[in-house]
Amino acid sequence: MNRVIHGVPKETMEYMIRLFSPTMDDYLYVLDLKEDYYMISPQAVERFRLPGDHFYHARGTHRTFVYAEDLKILWDDIDKICAGQAENHNLDYRWLDHQGNPVWINCRGLVLHEADGTPKYLIGCINEIGKKQKADNVSGLMGEGGLWQYAKECPDRLPAGFIIRLGIDDLSVVNGSMGMNYGDYLLKETANCIQRAMEPGQKLFRLVSDQFIITDLTGRSVSDARLLYNRIRYEIACWIETHQYQTVFTISAGIIDTKDRMNDYDQILKFLEFALNEAKREGKNECYLFQKEDYHAWVHRQKLRKQLLHAVNNGFCGFEIYYQPIMHTREHSLVSAEALMRFFVPADPDADGDETGVARELVMISPAEFIPILEESGLIIPVGRWLVRTAAGVCKEWQKEHPGMRVQVNLSYVQVAKTDVLRDVREVLNETGLSPECLGVELTESGYLESGTHFQKVWQGLKNLGVKVLLDDFGTGYSNFHCLGDLTPDGIKIDRSFTQRALTDAYEYNLLTQMIWMSRRLNIQVCIEGIETMEELERIAELKPDFIQGYLFSRPVSSAEFTDSFIKRLEGEHGNA
Repeated sequence: MNRVIHGVPKETMEYMIRLFSPTMDDYLYVLDLKEDYYMISPQAVERFRLPGDHFYHARGTHRTFVYAEDLKILWDDIDKICAGQAENHNLDYRWLDHQGNPVWINCRGLVLHEADGTPKYLIGCINEIGKKQKADNVSGLMGEGGLWQYAKECPDRLPAGFIIRLGIDDLSVVNGSMGMNYGDYLLKETANCIQRAMEPGQKLFRLVSDQFIITDLTGRSVSDARLLYNRIRYEIACWIETHQYQTVFTISAGIIDTKDRMNDYDQILKFLEFALNEAKREGKNECYLFQKEDYHAWVHRQKLRKQLLHAVNNGFCGFEIYYQPIMHTREHSLVSAEALMRFFVPADPDADGDETGVARELVMISPAEFIPILEESGLIIPVGRWLVRTAAGVCKEWQKEHPGMRVQVNLSYVQVAKTDVLRDVREVLNETGLSPECLGVELTESGYLESGTHFQKVWQGLKNLGVKVLLDDFGTGYSNFHCLGDLTPDGIKIDRSFTQRALTDAYEYNLLTQMIWMSRRLNIQVCIEGIETMEELERIAELKPDFIQGYLFSRPVSSAEFTDSFIKRLEGEHGNA
């Protein structure tokens, strides 16, 4: 049945919208179908890219704030209403916010007709489908919508106090083993534990998933925040004990001091998320107080991670391989070169070089800084393959002037664990034509060395190929002597830190002596790293290791410089002979 409206002007409609809008979170609207005129709740203008809360030329103007792909479905539906084929409007589609981001809305409306039966108005309500709810029915707390509203009511400069972001550790494990319903029950009980620990003036909100927010703007300090966190842990421990350890879980916390801090909702949540992640990274069941210096360091790591990803996706631009000579202990003759990864970034990322075509200034990032990021992100896999292939190709070129020249490359434990290293090495040897015995593989330890079945298979497979396998960083504390017997490497490399201790401490020197003697009995070659002076060389040479590596002979240098300083020099020496 048609809903008939008699002589109600659009000004009256506009007045009614303005009258009721302050009482609603959603947006009332009226579309005058005959005059192509649109009016909507004034607060919608603050949220969306609307030219105003009322305007003519509605069809054309909608193009400025409706997501382009959704315009057709919108006006197809409106055309049906204008043609008398529909009496209701109910459509999910997207509007644009002021940043141009699409926001899903639900638009509902009823058609009002004039006395002659022609459609006059489409009147209804718009709400955001994905809008965060003010309250959370699982925990019984106000949700993120409520937190946002609370933040809006706070002064621009926050008073002294603190905000805590709490996160249940490994709730997904509980959901996986006990079910989602039990997980919801646990969330509610956790909220109860938190509330029992809180003091007057503190507010609690359920943020997302397994996280909560506590605000305290009463002048208390971060020391009080830590005490509150400890009380929460105690309440949780008591709950676990009362329920006979049916579920054992912990909670972590990130804390931010609000004194002299501006009321920037998005920034504060971002800082709190960082703080909570730091607490979890430190082992969970911990609290972490936000430190600006730590956050800036984290931002720097994220920027470096993006630069590394860009380099990998653009032909490994910015990566270079430097080479450090490995010398025979007695003759001080060149035996091999260790290939070491280097990474360079522009000193000024925004500079494009000067008008003469001079390239931008580059700065080198420390391997200690970028290699852990490569390993954490998995980018070490393509970069490691590139390093092995490039170093093997360079070594093959060097052999034209220096037959028998060898190269040694580092393999990350991530590569060994997650890729088919044997296939990769075999392909490199086939592509470059380098003899297997001229390639040495050093295992780079990422925190520990584990003689698992997969590791041993790779290790033995490399030896079967004829590739030399070496234990790197021996003596740093990760490696165990049983590895020498279990793995029977072709060589070990004594880390510089151990070398320096041996040069200054009699006990360490004797330990190094026994290590070299034992390796010789096992037919394992020994390379001493970190030799920088002639005095160090003479002292270490008394122990008769096989090879020496260090700044005394050369720092790691580029391929071109290594060629000039070592390969061509050898060629000249052979020519003079």
